[in-house]
Amino acid sequence: MTKKMDDGPLRDELILHPIEKRILLFLTKSGPASFAAIAEKTALDEGAVAKAAQWLALKNLVKVEENITDKKVELGYEGKIYAEKGLPERRLVDFLEKIGGEAELSDIRASGILSEDEIRIGVIWAKKNGWIEIIRKGDEAVLELKKYPKERTEEEIVLQLLKAGQRSLASLGPYASACERLSKRPNIVKITEEVIHVVSPTDMAIRMGDELLSAIEEVSQLTPELISSGKWREVAFSRYNLSAPVKPTYSARLHPLTMLIDMVKETFVEMGFEEVRGPLVELAFWNFDALFQPQDHPAREMHDTFYLANPSKGIPPAKFVDSVRRTHEDGGDTGSKGWGYKWSIEEASKLVLRTHTTATTIRYLSEHNEPPVRVFTVDRVYRNEKVDWKHLAELHQIEGILMDRSVSLRHLMGIIKEFYMRLGISNVRFRPSYFPYTEPSAEVEVLLGENNKWTELGGMGIFRPEVTRPLGVKYPVLAWGLGLERLAMAVFNLKDIRELYRNDLSWIRSVPINFSKVASRRRD
Repeated sequence: MTKKMDDGPLRDELILHPIEKRILLFLTKSGPASFAAIAEKTALDEGAVAKAAQWLALKNLVKVEENITDKKVELGYEGKIYAEKGLPERRLVDFLEKIGGEAELSDIRASGILSEDEIRIGVIWAKKNGWIEIIRKGDEAVLELKKYPKERTEEEIVLQLLKAGQRSLASLGPYASACERLSKRPNIVKITEEVIHVVSPTDMAIRMGDELLSAIEEVSQLTPELISSGKWREVAFSRYNLSAPVKPTYSARLHPLTMLIDMVKETFVEMGFEEVRGPLVELAFWNFDALFQPQDHPAREMHDTFYLANPSKGIPPAKFVDSVRRTHEDGGDTGSKGWGYKWSIEEASKLVLRTHTTATTIRYLSEHNEPPVRVFTVDRVYRNEKVDWKHLAELHQIEGILMDRSVSLRHLMGIIKEFYMRLGISNVRFRPSYFPYTEPSAEVEVLLGENNKWTELGGMGIFRPEVTRPLGVKYPVLAWGLGLERLAMAVFNLKDIRELYRNDLSWIRSVPINFSKVASRRRD
């Protein structure tokens, strides 16, 4: 084995780092072993073993092979619930068996044994297993029990076996195939593969035998003694191998959703917008009334909005109360006929958890009614939603407004397209729509995800005169509200929106810091 030293002669001796020598001596006596086994037997760090093995492979003294060990299995978020309560299809047929074998969907909902999402899942799998049939009686869909499974299914047995914790797939024996079937259903079972690296000595290393003991040792660190004595000219220094496999280490990092929020904010700042913030607890006046949303609008009902109990009311801004009231009642000075009802300041005084960040931008607009105004906000909003795979009660909204002389819908379309293009999304389209406080209005759709599906990410439009005139704004205001979590689901290829907030470390660690699905084509 030869090595040319810097500014020195070509050397014919075998040159090994002390760690390499220790590993080779172990392998020639004990045979092939994994990184972990070598580290344990030689009292070395596993990362050092990995690095040394790669250098030995370059010197043709060892072979490093990747082997997949037995797969590991553990319960997912839904799996843990089902292990306690039972699979949705089991609870469904148990209920049907208990009440005589037949029930309408409304009866199942009223029983409370299954959530709306679980009813859907239970019906799908019970029908697929041949346990039920769906028939119609009049206008109602009726579930009829055809075959009641008295014995536990293989999938149910798997859930109980995994209830105690992670185990290998092989240890499940005849239930391994059932486990793999469960893994195809979202969030029930997670199967992971563990890769190990096996190091084996080459024939050349075995033939060398005792010669390994006389190999010249590499030096891994340049010390003051080597420099002062001049011996650095005579020794062989080890080099770095940045591609050597090492055991993964997990350092502190931002949550992927936080990184996406930072990217969105940075993009708007680059486009010349300024970030603004507003209160989470908002007056109904700013959340609804200032946006020309009538006081009898369904969105203001308790089943859609969270109202505060204590304190329950605030004080609307006296400066705008009269102009907003007149706009609602008869249109005021806006040229509109209004809504034609008696506006109530009591209703406008109620405190709510804001349902959209438009309340923040409209507050800002009321204090800055001279052009130009270019602001955005990315913040939390609250909706009285039933939480499921695509709905949250607490979510983020990307909101923005631009007010200037002679701006139009074409400018707004250009802003939204430019925003998404800077995130690397080039396919954006707009679909005409309706919103209470903008006209014209449109929904924003982008082509996202592995299946290249058009995804609706929010709405946009130009504020109506009924919104801007009562605040003293005389010029057009372009406005948009975009969904952050929906964008995140597409970027991170998630099937369940709840995954963003479950603090699953395995998922958080798997997302690359520069998640380039969106950011890869980002422009300067």
